[in-house]
Amino acid sequence: MPPVFYSFFVPALFVWLWSTGFIGGKFGLPYAEPFTLLMIRMLITLIPLGVLAVVMRTRWPGWRGAGHLAVTGLLVHGCYLGGVFYAIDQGMTAGVVSLIVGLQPLLTALAAVLFLRERVSGRQWLGLALGLVGVALVLAEKLGAPSDGAGLPPMTLVWAGLALLGISLGTVYQKRFGTGADLIAGTLIQFTAAAAFFAIGAFTLETRTVEWTLQFQLALGWLVLGLSVSAILILMWLIRRGAASQVASLFYLVPPVTALEAYLLFGETLGPLAVLGGLVAITGVGLVTVRPASARP
Repeated sequence: MPPVFYSFFVPALFVWLWSTGFIGGKFGLPYAEPFTLLMIRMLITLIPLGVLAVVMRTRWPGWRGAGHLAVTGLLVHGCYLGGVFYAIDQGMTAGVVSLIVGLQPLLTALAAVLFLRERVSGRQWLGLALGLVGVALVLAEKLGAPSDGAGLPPMTLVWAGLALLGISLGTVYQKRFGTGADLIAGTLIQFTAAAAFFAIGAFTLETRTVEWTLQFQLALGWLVLGLSVSAILILMWLIRRGAASQVASLFYLVPPVTALEAYLLFGETLGPLAVLGGLVAITGVGLVTVRPASARP
């Protein structure tokens, strides 16, 4: 198979799959509350992952390693997905929430400097600044919108911020404590911790009422098979083929892809200031994540 297949098209497929998570949430949330939907998603996902663990004779970590993986699961899946789904449920558009959490490489770079003592180049600092300016422009337009339903309720920013903080700190924590874990075992432990987290939220904060409409079932099926299973398996394959760096370099395309999908499916639009802010933010993330050719080994 040509090298270009797994060096570009498969990473691009992974990025597209990840972007559809925001769309799947938009389709499913009218029929179930956020934590309830995510609890069901996690519990169903554990079934195929458990089968894979048995078939592939997964190597399990010790209790200490499992504890670190559980913390990663609470941050990366619990806080991230919970924040994203609640932000969408309370009125934030899929395009805007994807842009905010798309700043993850920027916040992760800052966290890596603080906690892992990693060095950040001047080019990356410029990217960090541009990313923050870009999101500020988007939020300035949305928060300044008239009270016709287009403005953002302040609480949506809290949920989106929780999602951004969770996936950023979770990435750093995983890099510090969980890089040696088997991917199937690690994913299974992370999803188990997230399922427990969502169950607590669903049983304490929500009614757990679900309308099992066809749209909800299709959205749930896609979130499980397209995101929680397929995207993870593709990522595993990319890592084995040595193309994981391409995933990181293409990841900044998720916000515009999501915005395009949201426009085509839901008619979501961004004003001129928000579009400008999105382009500035995407450029900033690109400066942080894409290494110049001269710096590559």
